[in-house]
Amino acid sequence: MNSIETLFQQLTKMQWSDYLDIIIVAYLLYKLLPLIRNTGTKQIAKAIGVILGVAWLTDLLNLYTLRFIMEQFLQIGLIALVVLFQPELRRMLDHLGNMKFRKFLGIEKEEQEMDPIIKQTVMACEVMSKERVGALIVFARDNRLDEYIKTGTTLEAQVSEQLIRNIFFPKASLHDGAMIIRDGKMAAAGCVLPLSNSTRISADLGTRHRAAVGISEASDAVVIVVSEETGTISVAEGGMLKRHLASQTLEKVLMRELNPKDPEEQKNAVDRLKKKLKNMGKEERK
Repeated sequence: MNSIETLFQQLTKMQWSDYLDIIIVAYLLYKLLPLIRNTGTKQIAKAIGVILGVAWLTDLLNLYTLRFIMEQFLQIGLIALVVLFQPELRRMLDHLGNMKFRKFLGIEKEEQEMDPIIKQTVMACEVMSKERVGALIVFARDNRLDEYIKTGTTLEAQVSEQLIRNIFFPKASLHDGAMIIRDGKMAAAGCVLPLSNSTRISADLGTRHRAAVGISEASDAVVIVVSEETGTISVAEGGMLKRHLASQTLEKVLMRELNPKDPEEQKNAVDRLKKKLKNMGKEERK
């Protein structure tokens, strides 16, 4: 009870600036926590958590020698973390730097109509799969992927089945790199992507698949891979690779990830489902 009374006393002493401070910190945490989704940034978070936990325990249990060591370590701990986790920190900062500022602040803009773009892409992947033509197609989302677009040839072209197939034609000059689609346009082709070091990737998969997983680890992109050897269609998202997808499944995955329904449409769908279930219940009682 005393602790509750103390809490209320502290709340009454708080000024408007304290509330603003709490709201800003909570909002920043809400926006930045998704950045630790991939394995590398999780390692950084775990390392910091362990260090802080040990420091707290040494203070709580009065472990003077260990506390002295921890104090010395914390003085150089930041530099050590930067050195040890330099690649992961770079990916995390790239992820943050590439985010749309409007999106970070929660300001939404009208989204590009993705249905025709998805259909053209699926048709191209279906043909390339049958013809055993390798392809690597990246759909940029909140992360702008400017760093990777600069490594390729700028296109800014309309997405079409014919153009996708021409770019990945085996004798075409850009077929070995990745195509990046952003804001409903082919932003660039022949792009170089980071390779994943994940041990979960099957040994029989090549550079295209490792690049697909790598860019999905470093960003929120959705990536399509068509295998040159087997014609298998795969999708990488969030560091995970879904393999052996049929063209219909590929279209469903892209629709779900790139063209989600707006909240009002979802609400109407839920209302229709509730109404249908209610009517079914009435019929059963009859």
